[in-house]
Amino acid sequence: MPLLPGCVAGPDYQRPPTAFQAKWASALADQPLGSRQNLHAWWQSFHDPLLNSLITQARLGNRDVFQAEARLREARANRDLSVANILPTLSMNASASKNQPSTASRFGQFGQFGSSYNQFSHGLDASWELDLWGKQRRSIESAEATLDASAEDLQDVLVSLYAEVALNYIDVRRYQNEWVIAKNSLKAQQETYDIARWRAQAGLVSEVDVLQARQSVESARADIPKLTSALEQAKHGLAVLLGKQPTELNALLAQSAPIPAAADHIVVGIPADVLRQRPDVRRSERKLAAQTAQIGVAEAGAYPSFTLSGSIGLESLLAANLYTAAAKTFQMAASSAWVLFDSGRIRSNVKIQTALQEQALGLYQNTILTALKEVENSLTALDQEWQRRDALKASATAGKEALTLAQQQYQTGTADFQRVLDAQQSLLTAQNQLVESEAESASNLIRLYKALGGGWDVNATQPHQTPH
Repeated sequence: MPLLPGCVAGPDYQRPPTAFQAKWASALADQPLGSRQNLHAWWQSFHDPLLNSLITQARLGNRDVFQAEARLREARANRDLSVANILPTLSMNASASKNQPSTASRFGQFGQFGSSYNQFSHGLDASWELDLWGKQRRSIESAEATLDASAEDLQDVLVSLYAEVALNYIDVRRYQNEWVIAKNSLKAQQETYDIARWRAQAGLVSEVDVLQARQSVESARADIPKLTSALEQAKHGLAVLLGKQPTELNALLAQSAPIPAAADHIVVGIPADVLRQRPDVRRSERKLAAQTAQIGVAEAGAYPSFTLSGSIGLESLLAANLYTAAAKTFQMAASSAWVLFDSGRIRSNVKIQTALQEQALGLYQNTILTALKEVENSLTALDQEWQRRDALKASATAGKEALTLAQQQYQTGTADFQRVLDAQQSLLTAQNQLVESEAESASNLIRLYKALGGGWDVNATQPHQTPH
């Protein structure tokens, strides 16, 4: 759109330069990179159709996404309003009136000079404030940057939403697996208790073995309500993320399933990629641009304003003559205004906008540092958890073999009951730790994808359902 040439108040925005390290510190960053599409739709790497479906449902039903889209529409309307302010205003008017002067106004020193009359008019009025100092252009610049920031805010909500849905889904599968382990442990403890009772009745062991076995049974039974409560809470949290009532997913998640695991390779890239992939970084940069333009808006207030106005129309005392050449009328005018003294208000406003711009710059720089920190932390956590998971797999295998051997020795009388109890407890601990580590490995991978900005451009322009 062509604009009037002229000086533009305030500083021109330039993106602050940022120096990045060449690579990440973690050894995981040296792995072969997958395709960029794998990062944009990272949840598909878990090969879990239900997780894919939940992500889609969350995109359509989440209320935070709905609010972010409404904020985007608001920013777009504000941008359009700023553009409209730089264009002329044109209005049309029409009127018809009957006037009856008072007696005092109709008769004077020289006799009668007025009587009742009609008046008809129809015209167009136009006004245009010239943007000689760039106030409106800076306002448009600020509104455009704010619109971009709102679009990035929507993307950031989506990145967080996809990660939270996946994390809650992992929690559901984790608690389901721990619940199954607890039930199997209770069953095994019950069988051991029965063996202890039979051997005590035969006089082969003392009653102490029976009491110890009973204690283990009840201790295993006590774990189940706690896991059931945690499982239900995880289901309810997942439902709310999808914009559903807390219990709507109970039937869908009724059956337990293994914790989904992605392949042990990731799409990392280089630190500079974070600027291109993290919506929160791009959002803070756009807010900085918007605030920089506001300095120009404030500075333009110190210069005079110029307005052109005019009108053309028709005016007649008789309706029949309104649309004739004799009824034509027009007016043109130019006006200016310049604030000569305002007790420092404009200068103070410039200082305010400059200080806000400095705050936005600090926020932008801190957002970059936070993003880099989150990626480094996620890489370290994932690497260490993978090592822990491998050790726990070996531990669980050894624990299962140890329990089988202890039970055989107890039944033949070559080992005491305490050895069986210790083996059972060790196996239960190892199995729970392994499930926890598998869940944490998946969760750490999800957190890494979130830190990298994974999912930031998926379905970005799809319309959102209106909440009912």
